[in-house]
Amino acid sequence: MTTFDVLTIGNAIVDIIARCDDAFLVHNGIIKSAMNLIDADRAELLYSRMGPALEASGGSAGNTAAGIASLGGKAAYFGKVANDQLGEIFAHDIRAQGVHFQTQPLDTAPPTARSMIFVTDDGERSMNTYLGACVELGPRDVEPAVVANAKVTYFEGYLWDPPLAKDAIRECAKIAHDNGREVAMTLSDSFCVHRYRAEFLDLMRSGTVDIVFANRAEALALYETEDFEQALSMIARDCKLAAVTMSEEGSIILKGDERVKVEATKVSRVVDTTGAGDLYAAGFLFGYTTGRSLSDCGKLGSLAAGIVIEQIGPRPMVSLSAAAREAGLA
Repeated sequence: MTTFDVLTIGNAIVDIIARCDDAFLVHNGIIKSAMNLIDADRAELLYSRMGPALEASGGSAGNTAAGIASLGGKAAYFGKVANDQLGEIFAHDIRAQGVHFQTQPLDTAPPTARSMIFVTDDGERSMNTYLGACVELGPRDVEPAVVANAKVTYFEGYLWDPPLAKDAIRECAKIAHDNGREVAMTLSDSFCVHRYRAEFLDLMRSGTVDIVFANRAEALALYETEDFEQALSMIARDCKLAAVTMSEEGSIILKGDERVKVEATKVSRVVDTTGAGDLYAAGFLFGYTTGRSLSDCGKLGSLAAGIVIEQIGPRPMVSLSAAAREAGLA
């Protein structure tokens, strides 16, 4: 059985990305810079109002898996698509990037998930996601041998929306820990944190999750505080390892009493922030599972995030491995 650096688990989504102005968001009742869950009718309406769009396989954890593969790591992915055109697109794209993906597609309704992502001139993205087949991901889709042979199993907080996925995550965590592996999660967004704050804290404090990724807003929401320093101290107490990103201010990595500040990668222009957090996690986890220092893990995360925000779409269009070599991080 292949040993994987990272197994990622998430909502398998095809992103449909278009540019717009702030007035479009207001007119269509879209919450800026958030992930809004929508139904099939709302998805059809927003799609009909979009301008020219780019279709790309996405989903938070899928983007992370693609980033790890681009860095030269061995990545696997669990996520549910339907046996339809968008499902075929997603499966082809993630496998073409070198990621192990064998989750059986759904032969019945609902269809493959899609997210209408509206990117404003400031690079911020407002996501409107119809989960579709994603909600059918459950324990029957767990591949025990893959979990047992992955150094880290990483899942997205968004998975706490569909109920079946919670059981799959808990099963994976047990398999991982029984085999001496680690479990990581990303808090996904502050709205997600508000919905599941108590459950996320329990995952951390119970040891179900070892490593946590968050941005500033998510960390503040997790501890219901406006004091960022307090949030950092509490997240360091509640999990083994945490990486908290702060956009252009870089990131802070916390492990017990140890704290490492990492600068953000300088970029020429922010085009689209879609996938920035996903690619930070990719770089960090690639470094972590290949034995790098916490500082280098953060630098790899910043590098991957910096590259992806200079392009449209959440999957890197250049070799991250080559970029890491150029940056002296190979």
